[in-house]
Amino acid sequence: MMTFRVGAGWGVAGGRLSLLLVLVLLPTAAAADIWSYTDSNGVIHFTNLGPRKGWKRVYKTGPGKAAAVRGTCKGCDVVPPSDRSPDRFARYSDHIREAAGLYQIPEALVRAVIRCESDYDPHVVSRAGARGMMQLMPSVERDMRVGDIWDPRQNILGGTRLLRVLANRFGGDLVRTIAGYHAGAGAVERYGGVPPYETTQVYLKLVLREYYELQAKEARESAKGRQETGARAER
Repeated sequence: MMTFRVGAGWGVAGGRLSLLLVLVLLPTAAAADIWSYTDSNGVIHFTNLGPRKGWKRVYKTGPGKAAAVRGTCKGCDVVPPSDRSPDRFARYSDHIREAAGLYQIPEALVRAVIRCESDYDPHVVSRAGARGMMQLMPSVERDMRVGDIWDPRQNILGGTRLLRVLANRFGGDLVRTIAGYHAGAGAVERYGGVPPYETTQVYLKLVLREYYELQAKEARESAKGRQETGARAER
């Protein structure tokens, strides 16, 4: 448990910087909301000790999960991923390429979202009711015109279409697109960027890490292919 305060001289930017400092210093195992209060002297206070009169919640543990969760814990998926076969990463490649090409979303991003959402298991159901490969909620399922949520192809097409809708809404901003996929576009717009939700921020880091790793792998494979083509041409 801890409380921080920021002097008035820091201004708005300083307040944001200090909030980030609080979030970095706060133990990750003790996931909790963060509350803020500005006193009569203009000093901004932050605390994770719980709501108090006049205090405003600025950081929330957030909606949903940060990634597919195996096991029987309180926050684990109702139907957790059970497929551990290495083959699962290639099993849906045709559907992923189709969706990525149709909606002009990088294949690496589609794969990164699938990996974090369901670990490539089409049977996953979250505590919140999200289902399938890309963990679509019933309302999203309807909006993205997914007829059969359990069909991997339809689920992937629906999730990728949602990424396209979000990318259009946020001018192609990758970070906001991913944050919107997790927390909803409204939350991103309300906070003017990535919402101050722990689960969303962890999710964003996980997806981005997977995305960049996949991009690097694609670049290596492409370079290798060019080298092999060049070597054959020289023979």
